[in-house]
Amino acid sequence: MVMVYVPGGEFEMGSTDGDDDEQPVHTVTLASFWIDQTEVTNSQYQRCVADEACHPPAKAYSESRASYYGNGDYEGYPVIWVSWHQAEAYCRWAEARLPTEAEWEYAARGPESRSFPWGAEFNGTLLNYCDAGCPRNWADQSVDDGYADTAPVGSYPAGGSWCGAVDMAGNVWEWVADWYAIDYYGRSPNSNPRGPTSGPSRVIRGGSWSYPQKYARSAERNATHGGHMFGNVGFRCAASFP
Repeated sequence: MVMVYVPGGEFEMGSTDGDDDEQPVHTVTLASFWIDQTEVTNSQYQRCVADEACHPPAKAYSESRASYYGNGDYEGYPVIWVSWHQAEAYCRWAEARLPTEAEWEYAARGPESRSFPWGAEFNGTLLNYCDAGCPRNWADQSVDDGYADTAPVGSYPAGGSWCGAVDMAGNVWEWVADWYAIDYYGRSPNSNPRGPTSGPSRVIRGGSWSYPQKYARSAERNATHGGHMFGNVGFRCAASFP
């Protein structure tokens, strides 16, 4: 995996355009770190499984493909059907870690706190989200990227963030390190926050191929139990600097 460097700095975390758990908007300062340029792929995850450091995904298919994980045609696609615990194990095997929620949002938004990785306005051609090929009743019929579910990682370089990370909007939701709390932003430390000390759920970020544009916003927060696995959730790793 290629990692991109994210220079330390500060940004406004959260948004007044989303749900209550994105408020209050608050200034966060972060130390420098590295983050994976793309989501972890099937082939990369297979290496961890081969080393017996990771368990295989719960299912080997995707929404529109009977064979997905372990199929050479999809080696460059994001691994799915992995739990938070499996994602954490992979990152540890790769001598890295899951990014914190604040690190993930900063890598996506940058010092300017952009609404989307590429800028202030939504552009459906710059990500894999629920468009015309998506089998959901909320699909946006005005855009068709040709994918019924996941796309190869790095398919949307023009949608990359300020630090060079791609796929931070759409494709698959991404596990981050933090526990989830709906009120965390009201009590979060302003320097290198690491989330609540416990909770029933873990945070996922970035939206996915099966969700509409609202969920592709970089400030959007979602959460699910860390033991659950889905066909629209993957992950990327991070590492502290140096």
